[in-house]
Amino acid sequence: MTQQPFSRPGAVDLSALKRPAQPGPSAARGGAAVAPGAFSVDLDEQNIQGHLEASMTAPVVLVVYSPSQAPESAQLAVDFDALADEFQGQFLVGKVDVDAAPALAQALQVPSVPMVALVVQGRLMPLLQDAAPLEELRGLMLQVLQQMDRQGVTGRHEPLSAGPGPEADEEYVDPRYVPAQEALAAGDVDGAVREYQKLVDANPADTEAAGGLAMARLLQRTQDVDPAAAREAAAANRDDVGAQTLVADVDMLGGHVDDAFARLIDLVRRTAGEERDQARTHLLGLFAAVGNDDPRVVKARQGLASALF
Repeated sequence: MTQQPFSRPGAVDLSALKRPAQPGPSAARGGAAVAPGAFSVDLDEQNIQGHLEASMTAPVVLVVYSPSQAPESAQLAVDFDALADEFQGQFLVGKVDVDAAPALAQALQVPSVPMVALVVQGRLMPLLQDAAPLEELRGLMLQVLQQMDRQGVTGRHEPLSAGPGPEADEEYVDPRYVPAQEALAAGDVDGAVREYQKLVDANPADTEAAGGLAMARLLQRTQDVDPAAAREAAAANRDDVGAQTLVADVDMLGGHVDDAFARLIDLVRRTAGEERDQARTHLLGLFAAVGNDDPRVVKARQGLASALF
């Protein structure tokens, strides 16, 4: 089977699955370079209102620190800068240096430093009042984003700055993803799966690697499949989970994304127990392959919730 080209950093861009890029919260996931620090900003009295209003799209993490009063809090700000880069727009980090902007800290009624708060749709909720290690902060943000996802808050921030220099408009490939992409270019789908799995194991928050892994697994499952035979088997075995999920994979590769989703949602509705869980899990994998912020996925998630409950 001929493999499809890819262009998205971290994930295989199966042209049959992807619609043309649309402006909006997910734009940061495209091919253009994104500079380090593109999802964090130093707040002052002039810019804070505008950046907090961005919480209507996706969460804003407010980090209040003071290098003079609490030196460890400065490292906390640095760590959240790094996490903002890792999560690529799933949240924006707004930093308030109490030493540089004391009036702003007073206006925010900061009880002590450090302080970390979450702002979602204009509402401020305390998160931390101490400087935790980076790994703990990463785990905390994973939990926060999972909760936001359950509440339907799935938007992304656009980067505040582009990549450096005149090459910013050219396609940028993160070097972390190069081994997987080279494996795909060589037709080594199994190798690509292994490389993407390494990235996901190293950083579960890497949504690009997770999307790449889901797509590579899709290619792996369909390498030697005869589409006509698969459809015939599914038609003859309507409740066979393996037969139905395989045709859903074939539909995905053919660009019939909505058909693939509808087939599996219907299968979830008709089955129970282990078979239902198998169908649901397979569908979630296809969601990851397309991208959780894709409108087709948003619509299908609603259909899945209806089928489950």
